[in-house]
Amino acid sequence: MRHFFLAVALVSAGAAARAQSAPISLVVVNGRVWTGDPARPWAEAVAVRGDRIAEVGSSAAIRKLAHGGALIVNVHGALVTPGFIDSHVHFLTSGFGLFSVKLRTAKTPAEFIARIKAYAHTLPKGAWIEGGDWDHSLWGGELPTKEWIDSVTPDNPVWVNRLDGHMSLANSLALAAAKVTKDTPDPSGGRIEREANGEPSGILKDNAQSLVDDAIPDPPPALADSAMMAAMHYMAGNGVTSVTNMGYTWWDYSVMQRAHAAGKMITRIYAVMPLATWEQLRDTIAAHGRGDTWLRIGGLKAFVDGSIGSHTALMLKPFNDAPNDSGLRVTSEQDLYERTSGADKAGLQVMVHAIGDRAIRSQLDIFERVEKEDGPRDRRFRIEHAQHLSPQDIPRFAQLDVIASMQPYHAIDDGRWVDTVIGPDRSRYTYAFRSLLDAKAKVAFGSDWSVAPATPIEGIYAAVTRRTLDDKHPNGWVPEEKITVEEAMRAYTVTGAYANFQENEKGMLKAGMLADLVVIDRDLFTIKPETIRDAHVVMTLVGGKVVYTRGEVAVGAE
Repeated sequence: MRHFFLAVALVSAGAAARAQSAPISLVVVNGRVWTGDPARPWAEAVAVRGDRIAEVGSSAAIRKLAHGGALIVNVHGALVTPGFIDSHVHFLTSGFGLFSVKLRTAKTPAEFIARIKAYAHTLPKGAWIEGGDWDHSLWGGELPTKEWIDSVTPDNPVWVNRLDGHMSLANSLALAAAKVTKDTPDPSGGRIEREANGEPSGILKDNAQSLVDDAIPDPPPALADSAMMAAMHYMAGNGVTSVTNMGYTWWDYSVMQRAHAAGKMITRIYAVMPLATWEQLRDTIAAHGRGDTWLRIGGLKAFVDGSIGSHTALMLKPFNDAPNDSGLRVTSEQDLYERTSGADKAGLQVMVHAIGDRAIRSQLDIFERVEKEDGPRDRRFRIEHAQHLSPQDIPRFAQLDVIASMQPYHAIDDGRWVDTVIGPDRSRYTYAFRSLLDAKAKVAFGSDWSVAPATPIEGIYAAVTRRTLDDKHPNGWVPEEKITVEEAMRAYTVTGAYANFQENEKGMLKAGMLADLVVIDRDLFTIKPETIRDAHVVMTLVGGKVVYTRGEVAVGAE
């Protein structure tokens, strides 16, 4: 890897007297600056005043603006872009996951069990083991059971999720705490996997997961605060300056509010609430407003279905490897319609998880119905994931002005195995970035962290190359759906801001916008696409302040 010398210098204090009352506080010079602004897509330098961009231009012109006390950052030809906007994360859950058991790379049942055993030895008796992000496809597809782990966790309830979050494994202690027995019926929109004798196997899918979720006590505030800080620093290290948090509870929002009140925010958050609580959100906004540039509310999230990996995505036809199963509906169509309608009349933004082709069509139908009933409005409905599309529904995104909020890393992850689940014909329109953009749909990118890493550079690599993680598709899995670097970059910046009604605040580097920038060690626009994943973020700025620098970066006088 090539190392960068980011020269940082202070203009002499003697010039301070000649400075304006609101002087330039920082300039970034000698960069290859992609602005995202169609009027001026490329520049060399950026000047910052306070937390806003003052001017974008040539290095010579921007240097002239730097007076007393201005910080000068010389990036020596590195790529500078707007800060990345991750349009779909699970912030607090993922923050906790940073210091929980790591199961994502466990390749055998023995390794899965050993990692849980080793982690349990670090905990006091009674402490819950959560997180994990396991992937049973790595060891051939056999689902784990409580018998795998009961003997190695005699003192700790275990509740570890598959990486997609749509099914989890409980040990016997966790099932007992949740009072889940052979007599517990499957809840609507969920499934309790059972052994031959009817006893729960330990695997609970989609809405059934709430049976255990509800039995877990909230973590202490200090631990939640630590998870919040860990998540923000992780984001900064990957160049992410803003996120949309798909919160499952209002408790998530309370942790974020606490960080905001303490002045500790380094990530901008659009905190989304459950759609079922739309009236509470309406009343909260009426009483307290929508927030500020650091922490905002106004969006609502719901689910139509589950996931392909858990066989709970709602499909028009059965799964190829399970011909009697077409997935499941997590929320009834009537409930989704009534809640979407109520939220829309209250002026709130609705975002709905839909992965299977039947789920996507169903939610598009609901959005279309609500729009006709409520009349024209800038509502910016969103389909979260929009993964397995029927080709007939692709044009409807643009026709209905529905944003496709997608996660490109999933394409190179799921592409390893999804053909066996739904077949190549349906895979042709899976993660259909090119088709959606050609149909003039707005596509915003995110990660779904912790389902996938919150690493936009890897996301750009995925969208541009579609080379699966096992490198078995060197020319790309479904190569017809590749897009360009600039299109992927816009999905992580310009459209990400639009998807949250903040296109006038961020997503571009232009005068008046928030000074959220990322510096990358090589030019993603000109290097070979297959090398994009080797690039690194070397500096992240949020509101004109440096919140991350890579260890290899040398800092000194210019």
